[in-house]
Amino acid sequence: MGMATAKHVLKRILMMLAGYLVAVLVGLIAVAAIYAALSSLPNAPSYFDVMGVSPIAVLVVPPLGLFVYFLTIVVTALQTLIFALIAELFSLRNVLLHMVFGAAAAAAGFVLIWPSSAEDMDPERWADIGIIAAAGLVAGLVYWLIAGRDAGFRRPLLQR
Repeated sequence: MGMATAKHVLKRILMMLAGYLVAVLVGLIAVAAIYAALSSLPNAPSYFDVMGVSPIAVLVVPPLGLFVYFLTIVVTALQTLIFALIAELFSLRNVLLHMVFGAAAAAAGFVLIWPSSAEDMDPERWADIGIIAAAGLVAGLVYWLIAGRDAGFRRPLLQR
């Protein structure tokens, strides 16, 4: 492996990391925004209000915000790493593919936090999974904007 190739791979890994860290942050903001918007709908579950307000608490109490951020990283890192490596190895640059994976990674992370979700699958849990997956779509788009558009460990051939 030449020096230029090693440099390119290192750059891709740094872009993947930066894309992921920003995508997690934007995804968490999206979760709060979606809950806040849905809490204004008629017949919305009462805890939607709490979910819309609690992000303000997270902003006011930075340690709480960091805890939520790192918890989200813990429950989404493995599946995101697997997809990012597949995207890099096969140079997958499709925005919809990254968005769908973001939704799947977020939903899988929710199931890790809520292991009994299969047993207590009432409509509110389905709503939560849908909201988390929608935020994952947003996070997948953000990741694609930062790192996914240029996915590929192999260096592009120079144009003549």
